[in-house]
Amino acid sequence: MEENDCDSWEKASDNEDSYVDEIDEEDYYMSGFISKLQFRKDISKAHWNNELGMAEVVEKKGKMWTTTGIVRNGKTYCSIEETLFLAEIGALYLLDNNDLCLPLKEIYEKIANEKSGCSWELFEVYRHLKSLGYIVGRHGVPWIVKIPKGRDINITSDPVSLQVTPKRHGVMEVEPKEESSLVALFDNIQINEVRPVFDVYLPNRKFKKSCPGDPSFLLYLTCKVCPPSKAEIEVLERQCGSIPLKFCHVEQGRVSFFSFDSVELPILP
Repeated sequence: MEENDCDSWEKASDNEDSYVDEIDEEDYYMSGFISKLQFRKDISKAHWNNELGMAEVVEKKGKMWTTTGIVRNGKTYCSIEETLFLAEIGALYLLDNNDLCLPLKEIYEKIANEKSGCSWELFEVYRHLKSLGYIVGRHGVPWIVKIPKGRDINITSDPVSLQVTPKRHGVMEVEPKEESSLVALFDNIQINEVRPVFDVYLPNRKFKKSCPGDPSFLLYLTCKVCPPSKAEIEVLERQCGSIPLKFCHVEQGRVSFFSFDSVELPILP
């Protein structure tokens, strides 16, 4: 009988000394020592939610959760790019409805169908930044949504307005006003459109989802056909305000980042 992937990973974890478990999680990310299927002793588990297009974490282990996943009504959810990244490094088992571990191939297919607000190019960008130690979150999606006491929110269907208080960056107060939900936030993220895709923070051991502060920069994914025009860049810069913006381009697996500066040329006689 063929072994389940989770079982084989667990046996490998028992038979090998796990270098990852002996060092700090953040040091591990920042070291650049990331390869696929690193065997660990402490592995988190999550169930895939097709309706949400996200994974609901049912068992959290390790320090990575301080900078990974969003919190809704006390539960932690992972986007598809977070889910695949953690599965690749052996830090997460993604389970189906029968509590069987999904193979990486099936998670790759979820990225390929582009139904969860993420393309393969976006995932490559996310993986590259995480491997360098950056803290990365979906733009426009708050890290935490605070649910008022006495309200039972179903994030997959309950119409709510996600309003943010100025004093609490990253934490949103849920009020029943307009039709909006977590699903809508992710559905509104268009692929291959010149708009911010990620909020990126520098590596920070003191990072808190409840008070992340402004990101170090906003990241835009450029279209495969042509780079943004000067007019588009000026509009984006005004939208970003004081937060720097950077662009990234992915071609044949290579992720490139670039930004623009205004330069005033001297008037020649």
